[in-house]
Amino acid sequence: MNTKKMSRRKLLKTGCAAATSFAAPVIIPSSALGDANMLPPSERVTLGHIGVGTRGRSLFAASQSGKGIQSLAVADCFKNRRESFAARIKGRAYADFRELLERDDIDGVIIATPDHWHVPIALMAARAGKDAYVEKPLGLTLEQSVTCQKVFTATKRIFQYGTQQREAIHQQFGRELVRSGKLGELKAIEVRAPNGGIGGTTAESPVPAGFDYDMWLGPAPKVPYTVDRCKPQGTYWIYDQSIGYLGGWGAHPLDILVWCYGGDQSGPYTVEGTGVVPTEGLYDAVYDWDMTLRMADGVKITFRPGTDSTKFIGTQARLELTRNSIRAFPTELLSEEMPSNSHGQSNVRHVQAFVDSIRSRQPPTSPIDDAVRSDVMSHLCNIAVRTGEKITWDPARQQIIGGSTRAQSMASRPMREPWTL
Repeated sequence: MNTKKMSRRKLLKTGCAAATSFAAPVIIPSSALGDANMLPPSERVTLGHIGVGTRGRSLFAASQSGKGIQSLAVADCFKNRRESFAARIKGRAYADFRELLERDDIDGVIIATPDHWHVPIALMAARAGKDAYVEKPLGLTLEQSVTCQKVFTATKRIFQYGTQQREAIHQQFGRELVRSGKLGELKAIEVRAPNGGIGGTTAESPVPAGFDYDMWLGPAPKVPYTVDRCKPQGTYWIYDQSIGYLGGWGAHPLDILVWCYGGDQSGPYTVEGTGVVPTEGLYDAVYDWDMTLRMADGVKITFRPGTDSTKFIGTQARLELTRNSIRAFPTELLSEEMPSNSHGQSNVRHVQAFVDSIRSRQPPTSPIDDAVRSDVMSHLCNIAVRTGEKITWDPARQQIIGGSTRAQSMASRPMREPWTL
């Protein structure tokens, strides 16, 4: 199914064409082979899984429930993880993801590593001719996110962002309500995402057997191993590796915002607010944030800790979307009963949408352009809190305009050798 290189399967198919042209084809349905979801080998999309920890194992399970999907390989820094998941698919386990990317028989990869690895691996995947499903958040910096967009656009690879909430029926219904104008003139949007926190031990500990800690750190600074660094909440709340829940969870409700509303593209907008940066313990990402974004079209966006929700406020009506619910005032906007949402099923549908896009070469449900739009908002909030400045973003030039040297410099970060973008 690889669309860049002539795979062994495609070569065999081409080479046998003349021999089969005079005979009626014999097609054995997949159901006859005991798996109604499995398409014939020539029609399957083959996947590699890079990272099978907390999120990766859920996406691995989702891929096994999909149609026309065959998982061939697993890469992970934990030996027991990669070998266990590879055994389930009778595939190969890799300690180094680059070896997985070298395989010509893999069409796409699911990247579910810690945050700081998302974009570097995605870039290598695109340049290796692989399509990529990338877990949220996107980049560790503005530079990473914009670079990812440029590379996937230039290479024409499929990119699916891990914002599975788009697959829920009530979210899709809510989006159509907002875009239809039934709320009236949009005046404000209120966004909530779960908060970060403090803690985590800084005491150095021995690296566990079977764990490649140096590879796990990759482009992040070289620091001693501690028991809280390489597992939640360390993987989400340590600034060397992430920007905390501003991006790590904020990606979900902010994605619903950009999916329903395009005003962030209408001209430069400003971001300002407050938050807490911990000074003790291992966790040092921003928490308790209170942010205000003022858009060029006059819409005011607030972003604070809370439940995962996006509320649209218009001159005629209000609509709130959460992972599991939809609420509106007046309530008559929701005359149709909404089906209950299973996030597990959303995972399955989202991976299936990625695979279907690989097959059709049509845009997926969460494309790179939208991923960058929401990720940029998270990064601007982080920069505004850490500098204490009002930050102005120009979406046309995709850069911070004005501001201090410090604010400008925070658009990028150095990467530990030998890793680069």
